[in-house]
Amino acid sequence: MPQASYSPLARKTPLVKIQWFAALSLYFFSSVVTAEWFETFKDTATDSELHQLLYEMPKGGDLHHHLTGSVLPEWWYEAALNVADEGYRFYTKVRINNCMEHGEPEFMQYLIHYRNIHASQWEALSECEKTEYLPLHELSDDQRDAWMNAVVLDKPHEGREEFFGKHWPRLGAMTSSPPLLMAVMLRHFQAFADEGLIYVEPQVPVLGFANPDGTPIPPNEVADYMRERLKDEAFSATGLTWRFQMSILRMLPTAEDDLRMAYQFVSENDPWVAVNMVGREDDDKGYPRRFLPVAREMRHAFNNVRLSIHGGEVDEPNDHVRDTLLMGADRIGHGLNLITDDDAMRLMRYGPYMVEINLISNLLLEYVSDYSQHPFPEYLRIGIPVALSTDDRGMWHSTMTDEFFVGVKEFDLSWPEIRLLSENSIRYSFLPDAEKTALLKTLGQRLDKFEKRVVKKGVAAMQKNVSPRYRFVCRRYQLCADQP
Repeated sequence: MPQASYSPLARKTPLVKIQWFAALSLYFFSSVVTAEWFETFKDTATDSELHQLLYEMPKGGDLHHHLTGSVLPEWWYEAALNVADEGYRFYTKVRINNCMEHGEPEFMQYLIHYRNIHASQWEALSECEKTEYLPLHELSDDQRDAWMNAVVLDKPHEGREEFFGKHWPRLGAMTSSPPLLMAVMLRHFQAFADEGLIYVEPQVPVLGFANPDGTPIPPNEVADYMRERLKDEAFSATGLTWRFQMSILRMLPTAEDDLRMAYQFVSENDPWVAVNMVGREDDDKGYPRRFLPVAREMRHAFNNVRLSIHGGEVDEPNDHVRDTLLMGADRIGHGLNLITDDDAMRLMRYGPYMVEINLISNLLLEYVSDYSQHPFPEYLRIGIPVALSTDDRGMWHSTMTDEFFVGVKEFDLSWPEIRLLSENSIRYSFLPDAEKTALLKTLGQRLDKFEKRVVKKGVAAMQKNVSPRYRFVCRRYQLCADQP
């Protein structure tokens, strides 16, 4: 078993609290010294200028995002066509010819349009079902547009049922091709680097991968392939530092065994450093305490695996956040209903645990119906460590810049609060302390330089091309004049 590069006991020492109090002191000090320029900017700038400023602003990291949900549909489409040279050809469902009857086991999945399968899977279909699919490269312009729209959550009637029940099945076989996944990972990293991020910690799968002929690829071979591809100059050119998490689906009957497997895999495979549990928390089969015995068992066996678990991503009161902390999690994904647990709220103030905030995700999945209901500003302003993240930005058609934009527009974030959020995304990462310190120094220097430039020149300080503006901010905040 590889030895950890940090002491697992040290991560719960007062050092984290000392760092937090230091950051908080700086926050209050800087709020007096340097806040006015940003308040003036907010009062005088247009929304377009504000978005541009937040796009050009140096940022820390994104600690909570699922790689396969973070890919814009246009990236999927382009990459899926390109990997045909490596034997991966995809078909997508464009019509329903009533080849299956209601009541058959797969009937509900059968009804999903624009579901993607391997050519090997298409070959195994009945002649009737084959007529319902087209090769991806043969789609008409209208069909291609519909294909891309099918994996974006942007319609009023859509919500978590559409997201959990149809978006992921539509991606289907595209998520099981190693070369395709690495191609979209590169685009994802490049986009984050363009937004000024310096660190990413995506949830990267290794299960369910297949060769072009449909034969399965063992997880360790997938990991070897990814590590080799990550050596490509294109990845290093992004300037990003990265670590990966491995997620398991919490509702499955096999989830305990999956958690054991995930610990074993992460312990033995860089750059994976942490395990996460994902899936609908409002499905009672995945409640956190179910996994407490296994988590304790794993701590007896492994000294180098961290936990960052989805907790409190529900719109009803319960003890899930407290139970997730009991499992040993260092970070809480979402933490929406933490606000309903007074004891957990007190426990997390100025403490070693952080909440990964996903503003756009929580709105589109209807965990809040309006941002006035979101607990994020309460956490931030009473001293619960928080950082912004994007969750499944490809399916929201959004960016990290958009998360900060929502924070400023809806909660009137100050400049010191923005800096604190960015610093927390490094401070609570799963990097070794030395790398954290180096990245925090880099981030601080970049933010200082950026701030001085904007204070001196105002809007004229903007240097980049117009910030990418996708469907979420275009439709909710009317940032795109040519957007319907």
